[in-house]
Amino acid sequence: MPGSVSVPAGTIEGMVWVQVCLNGARGTADGASIPMSPQDMARSAADAVAAGARDVHVHPKTPCGHDTVSPRAVAATVQAVRSLVTVPVGVTTGAWAEPSSARRLADIRSWTVLPDHASVNWHEEGAEEVASVLLEMGVGVEAGLWSGTDGPARFRESPLRGRVLRILAEVTDPSPETAAASAEALLAEIGTSDGLPVLLHGEEGGAWPVLRVAVERGLTTRVGLEDTLTLPDGRRARDNAELVAQVRKLAS
Repeated sequence: MPGSVSVPAGTIEGMVWVQVCLNGARGTADGASIPMSPQDMARSAADAVAAGARDVHVHPKTPCGHDTVSPRAVAATVQAVRSLVTVPVGVTTGAWAEPSSARRLADIRSWTVLPDHASVNWHEEGAEEVASVLLEMGVGVEAGLWSGTDGPARFRESPLRGRVLRILAEVTDPSPETAAASAEALLAEIGTSDGLPVLLHGEEGGAWPVLRVAVERGLTTRVGLEDTLTLPDGRRARDNAELVAQVRKLAS
C-alpha cells in the first residue's frame, strides 16, 4: 500500500541500501541511456533492482520529454515500473515539473495510481501543502533537504516533520574536491532529525564523494543517471544497473 513502506537502516544483510534514481530532469540530449518512456523506465528499474537496488525514484515524462506530475503520466510510469519490480516506487513533485503550485497540487490530488512515496523539496514554494496532500492520500513523503537552501531550517519548524518517510539529504555541491565536506556540513545542519532515516546523495562530480560519506556513515543512499552519468573512474556509465553495482562494490 502507498505510504506503508518501511525503510531499513543503511545496510541490509550486510550490504548498503541503495535507491536507484532512474532519469531525473535529464533528457535525450544526455544520451540514449536515459530512460524516457514508461516502458524504458520499467526495464531500467528492473535491471537496477537485479543489480541490488531496493527502491526506485523516477521522474515521469511528457511525450516531449519534460518532467511532469500529470495524473496520466504518473499512472503510466508507476504502473509500468510496478509491472517489472516489487520494490517501492516513488516519483518527484519538483516545482520545475509544474511551476504553478496551485496546478501542481491539483494534479497531485488527481492522481489515479498512487506511488509508494514522492519527494518534496522543502525549500520550494508550496512544499508544506504538497506534503500535506500526499500524506492525506496515503503516499509516503521524502523530505528533500538541499544544501545551500533554507530547506533544512524550514523543515525543522514544520509540523509535518514527524510524519515523513525519510529525509532526502541532497548535496548540491558538484565539486569532487569539496562535496564530501559539504555533505558533512549538511548532515550537521540536519542534526538528529527526530530519528528519521536519512538518505544522503550528491550530484554530478560530487556524487561519488558523497556516496562514500554515506557508506562510511552507514546511511541509506541513492545512485542513478539522475545524479551522475559517470562511474567512479570517470568512464560513462552504461546504465543505471552498472551504477548500482558500483555502489555495492564500493560498500563491500
